[in-house]
Amino acid sequence: MMDELESWVATECQGTSARRVERVQSLWSGYGEIVRVALDDGRTVVVKDVRPPDASAHPRGWGGRRSHERKLRSYRVEARFYAELACDERCRVPRCHAQRMDETGATLLLEDLDAAGYAGRGDGPGRVVGGLTWLAHFHARFLGHETEGLWAEGTYWHLATRPDELEAMAPGPLRDAAAALDAELAAATHRTLVHGDAKLANFCFAQGEGRESRVAAVDFQYVGGGCGMRDVAYFLGSALGDGELERRAEGLLDGYFGTLRGALQERSIDPAPVEREWRALYPIAWADFERFLAGWAPGHAKRTGYSRRLTDEALARL
Repeated sequence: MMDELESWVATECQGTSARRVERVQSLWSGYGEIVRVALDDGRTVVVKDVRPPDASAHPRGWGGRRSHERKLRSYRVEARFYAELACDERCRVPRCHAQRMDETGATLLLEDLDAAGYAGRGDGPGRVVGGLTWLAHFHARFLGHETEGLWAEGTYWHLATRPDELEAMAPGPLRDAAAALDAELAAATHRTLVHGDAKLANFCFAQGEGRESRVAAVDFQYVGGGCGMRDVAYFLGSALGDGELERRAEGLLDGYFGTLRGALQERSIDPAPVEREWRALYPIAWADFERFLAGWAPGHAKRTGYSRRLTDEALARL
């Protein structure tokens, strides 16, 4: 017999029956789960079922009311994005078949990207370039877009939403400059929507020789306004270690801007002032994320020599 969630999936997908076949993953801090559900006709869908626990169990100890409320808002933001902001094939996202909200959580019924041909995950040949290409098209697609219903300032580490982590930082130049770094990014003339959690793990790749350019992205809880460099710096830090960043980051950044230029020109937007401003903000974006890590997880592996070098460059320019 189908449980309540399976029955809802069957109804929304106009199927006779549905059954859970796989738990894809649990949500951060125990806030629910993502499951794959099979329909009687052979189709599969993915369900993101948000059910906050009675007591949050944050992996790094950052629980509390502020954290809880931020997470709840993030799921409402994600639902709005999927429902109303469709992307094109060059910045592919899963299609949202249905969603529901209630007092205890939210449920999103999403396209199964594995079944759609995007089963590749993690590192691999061409995947860093593929992720940056997706970001360039996403940023071009949403340049100047309104943020109603989304985060006014995207990313999960945005300073205004992280006062506890700021308070936990050791005294020093980076802590002193936190507000100035945030202000530099917020004051960008050319603002777009940023994914907000653009780590390599949130990208799905088509598999097979010559197909790595086909990319989709998931997890839009922290999508909102901002400079595209917030996503780019964070993505590079998620995908590459210190040595690779020193060797490859400059060339990868050039590749991103090459794609961005073409995508903006297709929309009859002059790319030159966008690129000029965003290149100048690249080290600022690195320093802003370094600020978050310094309070949230001072010993985190992403605090690399490259990140420190870019942070020092940003601080020297303020």
